[in-house]
Amino acid sequence: MPQPPAPQPNNGAHLGYEAELFKAADKLRGNMEPSDYKHVVLGLIFLKHISDRFEARRRELAAEYPEGVEDPDEYAAENVFWVPQAARWSHLQANAKQPTIGKQIDEAMLAIEQENASLKGVLPKEYARPALNAVMLGELIDLISNIALGQAQDAARDVLGRVYEYFLGQFAGSEGRRGGEFYTPRSVVRLLVEMLQPYKGRVYDPCCGSGGMFVQSEKFVKDHQGRIGDIAIYGQESNYTTWRLCKMNLAVRGIDADIRWNSEGSFHKDELPDLRADFILANPPFNISDWGGDRLREDVRWKFGIPPTSNANYAWLQHIWHHLSPTGTAGVVLANGSMSSQQSGEGEIRKAMIEGDAIDCMIALPGQLFYSTQIPACLWFLAKDKSNGIARHKKLRDRRGEILFIDARKLGYMVDRTRRELSDKDIAQIADTYHRWRECREGFETRPYEDVPGFCKSASLEEIRGHNYVLTPGRYVGAAAAEEDDVPFAERMAELSAKLGEQFKESAKLEAAIRENLRGLGYEV
Repeated sequence: MPQPPAPQPNNGAHLGYEAELFKAADKLRGNMEPSDYKHVVLGLIFLKHISDRFEARRRELAAEYPEGVEDPDEYAAENVFWVPQAARWSHLQANAKQPTIGKQIDEAMLAIEQENASLKGVLPKEYARPALNAVMLGELIDLISNIALGQAQDAARDVLGRVYEYFLGQFAGSEGRRGGEFYTPRSVVRLLVEMLQPYKGRVYDPCCGSGGMFVQSEKFVKDHQGRIGDIAIYGQESNYTTWRLCKMNLAVRGIDADIRWNSEGSFHKDELPDLRADFILANPPFNISDWGGDRLREDVRWKFGIPPTSNANYAWLQHIWHHLSPTGTAGVVLANGSMSSQQSGEGEIRKAMIEGDAIDCMIALPGQLFYSTQIPACLWFLAKDKSNGIARHKKLRDRRGEILFIDARKLGYMVDRTRRELSDKDIAQIADTYHRWRECREGFETRPYEDVPGFCKSASLEEIRGHNYVLTPGRYVGAAAAEEDDVPFAERMAELSAKLGEQFKESAKLEAAIRENLRGLGYEV
């Protein structure tokens, strides 16, 4: 039986340090529900992070500009939050064994919000509630105190950021369906980012959850020697608790972003109506039936047709299309049904999008990638202008009248019994295929794009019409080519017969030896 590929360390599920830390933290949870405990733990990690950055900046000022040590503006200039004395980690750590530690943490969170307007209403302040054991809180503070202990400031921030992100993923797994509402698996986010390459410009997510799309976009820029200031981040989230997680997640990473919240959501109260983004990455909730579409029948966003009130999938696609810049691109996670549904006019909207050259690429994903659902998922890639463009430093070819289909259902490896992840190699294979397809033109690419049976196919508009505008990749990529075997049948059969004869002889020898041994023991067989 073939062995599964070795886990890939960069995907976040097999990071030894973070995993051990989470196990230790989870042991302290007791009977508390993961949905409650995550706010306790993540709030403390955030507090440790901003306190560490504050203390590091304080030391810099003490050495270089002593009169600025107590000036909050000197901290704000370096994107560092001002942390009052009673809210500093050293103070909380010194009082970690006190029975009043929960009250002190709540007061620390309030004090930080009062001093930093951008954090108002963001931080958890329920540490003094009776359900939280003071001894457990003290042990949790001691555990978190050791994160990145003794490391340089930049390295410490990176470790804290990785720990925060890893904990988010683990809590999402613990919560199951509810957890998936705030967290998109890291390997899926990485695939979206590697496909779109958000290197420079405005990045937007209309349903941003805990902010994973933004974290990976910033990481992409850093990994490719870009400048963080070259991208501007915008987002909206309708769940207040999730919005708070997002704000903390981005702050831990030192990411400056404009993240809006309202309970009505992006459809009914678009907080950024004039935004036209260069890159949009989104994982909207699948197949939402109660999105209030009956109140938006004449909306300007429905360029390709009025979406049905019974399903928000095509409302999300058109909202995202509406917010793209003239050369913008988008990657959207949706349920597989969106690729073929004919219900309530969805087929007509899809036809209009295809005929309007709005769709660049479709990817069928493997199952079991998501915490929240077992519904098979796919990726839609939209492009506002397929005639040309620039991706990083490469000019894109004219792709009008074509759509790339990728069937990635056989990729990935099992992290545990219930969940799969895409490996680094899988992500690179898919993204490289898309880039070669987008960028190849005569004399430009040394490795031109080629269709691979069973995996990828560049289909013409005529072919797609022939499939009644269904966008399921399996319809286009065909079956994988059988392994070539140029040995004549007669020769192969003779070889197999000879091998079988040898095995029969060996079997007869073993049978005779066993009979002889049994006779020696007084048994006749």
